[in-house]
Amino acid sequence: MFADSAKIFIKSGKGGDGHVSFRRELYVPDGGPDGGDGGRGGDIIFVVDKGLNTLTDFRHVRKYVAESGEEGGKRRCHGKDGADLIIKVPEGTVIKDDESDKVIADMSGDNVREVILKGGRGGKGNMNFATPTMQAPKYAQPGQESKELWVRLELKVIADVGLVGFPNVGKSTLLSRVTNARPKIANYHFTTISPNLGVVDLEGNKGFVMADIPGLIEGASDGIGLGIQFLKHIERCKVLIHVVDAAGVEGRDPVEDIRLINAELVKYNPKLLERPWVIAANKMDSYYDDGETKSPVARLEEAFGGENVKIFPISAVSGQGVKELLYHVYDLLQTCEEAPVIFEREFFPEEFQDNPEDPFTIEKDVDGVYLVYGPRIDKMLGYTNLDSEKGFAFFQKFLYDAGVIDKLKEAGIQEGDTVRIDFIDFEFYE
Repeated sequence: MFADSAKIFIKSGKGGDGHVSFRRELYVPDGGPDGGDGGRGGDIIFVVDKGLNTLTDFRHVRKYVAESGEEGGKRRCHGKDGADLIIKVPEGTVIKDDESDKVIADMSGDNVREVILKGGRGGKGNMNFATPTMQAPKYAQPGQESKELWVRLELKVIADVGLVGFPNVGKSTLLSRVTNARPKIANYHFTTISPNLGVVDLEGNKGFVMADIPGLIEGASDGIGLGIQFLKHIERCKVLIHVVDAAGVEGRDPVEDIRLINAELVKYNPKLLERPWVIAANKMDSYYDDGETKSPVARLEEAFGGENVKIFPISAVSGQGVKELLYHVYDLLQTCEEAPVIFEREFFPEEFQDNPEDPFTIEKDVDGVYLVYGPRIDKMLGYTNLDSEKGFAFFQKFLYDAGVIDKLKEAGIQEGDTVRIDFIDFEFYE
């Protein structure tokens, strides 16, 4: 079954913790700290695999977790880095943040490898914290936490030209005639249930890729029918061919059909109507001219001819008028940018990575106690031994360097006032 969307959970590896240890060697009574650093956590990396053409594999596996880094060891041993996790996707896959629906990466064009979540950095071992005044630090830095995200993968086919129209108007037949594609064709609605791609080869010209977009229906942009599942595939197409049943074999009005399809396109993405388009008045071999009613081609000219839209009467079955249509479409493509349509990045997961400038908050409660909290404060407390005199001095230095003391002064703190950090109370003295 063709799958063009999937929701998956991704998580990078946690950084390994730094190690606390001291040299214990014969005849070396005062060995210094030798705790090694933790290993880096593995990244989550998406890579384009041109051998894939659907997202079916993600229907069965929805959780992807990279390997965590190992803890540092004694004798300054560095913990092993966690292995990166490579996730292979088809070309044309757009990765979005599931919550905000913003684009993280478009795996198209030159973008064939993208690091989506960075692994946590390894924590520093206690050997890094030795100073002339603190020669035996009994604390080490924990590894940075992993990052996790729910993402939605959307496969948007990469084609130069898209065939759009209501079901059973002959799109699949036209594609099979002009390309090497062999879509299933039958005389009932929605016989096409997945986009089909084919290459059009024109004598004396470069070819182009054409996509048969499954038939839309009125209300598709609102989620009615199957059409909403396929509108996404039109977004990369540079030129659109509206295929209509000009002979009315299905009892449809071709002029009204184009208006309805355009209404669905503009509701889904208004920019779609800014692209060049052309009308293929199909099934003309089945049209009977009674000499009294206005021909469907004349009606189409009257309704859309003023919009710089050309109408081509064709028969996808016999090939009538098809060659002229294709050469006109090729000329339209020459007016478009050569590069494929790429969706710009809107969401940056690295903004949620730990930052040395993580904010902190200072509040004064009803009892006059100054409350200090925030991500950076919590992390520093996580690897500081406050029971040690030198560890407490280390934490106090951090408060000065991070600007916490200055902010407390700005908030009006006085000597003797109480400061509460993570349920631990201190008296403030300079």
